[in-house]
Amino acid sequence: MHNIKNGDNVLILWNNNDPNDLSNLVNEIQSSNASVVLENSSVISEDSRALSSFDVIISNWLPPYTMQHSGSLLALLIKLLKPSGKVILKDTLDISSELKLNGFLNVTKSEENVFTAEKPKFEVGAKVFLKLNNKSKPAVWKLEDTVEDAWAANTNDDEIIDSDVLLDEDDLKKPDQQSLRVCATTGKRKACADCSCGLAEELRGETKETPKSSCGSCYLGDAFRCATCPYLGMPAFKPGEKVMLDLKSDI
Repeated sequence: MHNIKNGDNVLILWNNNDPNDLSNLVNEIQSSNASVVLENSSVISEDSRALSSFDVIISNWLPPYTMQHSGSLLALLIKLLKPSGKVILKDTLDISSELKLNGFLNVTKSEENVFTAEKPKFEVGAKVFLKLNNKSKPAVWKLEDTVEDAWAANTNDDEIIDSDVLLDEDDLKKPDQQSLRVCATTGKRKACADCSCGLAEELRGETKETPKSSCGSCYLGDAFRCATCPYLGMPAFKPGEKVMLDLKSDI
């Protein structure tokens, strides 16, 4: 209990502990001229005690050590602590990361799984004044009017990369629309096994002339034809095939 000083306000979190053990712990702390408050960990909330009112919080210090320090409980404890206040916790798990994620600093762990951590020296949302020209005033940040002003005001010696040198002439060329074609079935620049749209030949560097129509896709078969297509019901055309429409056919 060397972390407890004369006059400290101490909160003890308990759960399923023996009353005699709790009484002995309270007497030990009070012998250091510190005031002690007890709270059950299962019912404590932000309304239980005034925020930023404790110098030290002790949790799960006595057997049976069944208390679990969840993220929500640690978030509450840091609110109950005064700035620079400390928590002293025992836990069967390594909660070092959880303590840091909830804003605690200087987290340490002993071999007995005792964790100590500190609240920062400020409250969340606190305002900080900077001394400028030997006068205490809020910091003022100015957005320069022009790029030239911004460069003139920049006193940072770090090297800045010119964005123009990141792109070469090839990067600025507009891609050929034909090179962006993808397979209508797979949606990728890879032809399917029974490719009939000409992408397979294109990828092999071959040319394929296919019959054209007003929509450009009716030669592929009924799945690509409009409801009013005169070729509806006819099989897909073969590459280079001359399309003949037999108006006398039952089809």
